[in-house]
Amino acid sequence: MIPWFTYSRPNSLKDAVKQLSVPGTRLHAGGTDLLGCLRDGVVAADKLVSISHLAELRGITRTGNGSVRIGALTTLTEIAEHPYIMEHYAALSEGASSAASPQLRNQGTIGGNISQRPRCWYFRGDFHCLRKGGEACYAVAGENQFHCIVGGQSCFIVHPSDTAPALIALEARVRITGPQGTRTLPLESFFVGPQKDFTRENVLDAGDILTEILLPAPAANHRSSYRKVRARGAWDFALAGVALSVRFSNGIVQLARIVLSGVAPVPWRVREAEKIVTGKEIDDETASQAAAACVKDAVPLAKNEYKLHLVRGVVEEALLAMKQA
Repeated sequence: MIPWFTYSRPNSLKDAVKQLSVPGTRLHAGGTDLLGCLRDGVVAADKLVSISHLAELRGITRTGNGSVRIGALTTLTEIAEHPYIMEHYAALSEGASSAASPQLRNQGTIGGNISQRPRCWYFRGDFHCLRKGGEACYAVAGENQFHCIVGGQSCFIVHPSDTAPALIALEARVRITGPQGTRTLPLESFFVGPQKDFTRENVLDAGDILTEILLPAPAANHRSSYRKVRARGAWDFALAGVALSVRFSNGIVQLARIVLSGVAPVPWRVREAEKIVTGKEIDDETASQAAAACVKDAVPLAKNEYKLHLVRGVVEEALLAMKQA
């Protein structure tokens, strides 16, 4: 049962920021994650501040220099089905279309998908875990088959978003409006891992609102993709996945970005694997070496060693498919 709260629909972004700066308030956009968290007691709220009606935060537009602006309230369905996104930013379209179910994609927003809370069953359940102010991460000695194999420290969640790895691979930036004004930063810098602060997942402070995502203009000879492995064919989170963004010149990789999903507390960029493929043609050996680099520093828990094999397989498969595209 969802506890009582008051509800506000401010008429402007400025007013929304002001209201969200008050302790005990929560931002409401699509609401697909927030309402479940309230119902399950994961978070509490005295007041919800809804921005779902603010038209300025919706839509996909191309700017004069060829870059793309995506309003944070744009739904996953709109992104997945947008012709220009599908043609020039395939990884994002594929990530958006693979998230959740059709009903949730129709309601859920890109901003919410990026900043959703962890799906760890200890965090979501009736456990006073470390992330909720407790003294221990119960996944370490518990049911940890879906938890992280890289980047874990104190807390072993995995980041649940399918669009965030794709956006990082595509060099996206985000714009945040808050009490101190507006700032823009690379999406890669938006996320906060447990080694830095295990009580939060991103840099948003009280009153901050993620307002838009900015994608650079598409480059010539550029390809991207998102490949996801899950237990069910739909409506499931990634056990392991990879977003690729590759720029070619005469079949040789000039630039590569490789970002894993489903295996770390944040979307996990693997720079060593990127270096392996850069300056080379993608062949079986190169793909295998890059895939091995993706799990080189992995430290699996008792029940999730299988993710090592999933990561290697999905990275090899995605790289070889990129060559054939």
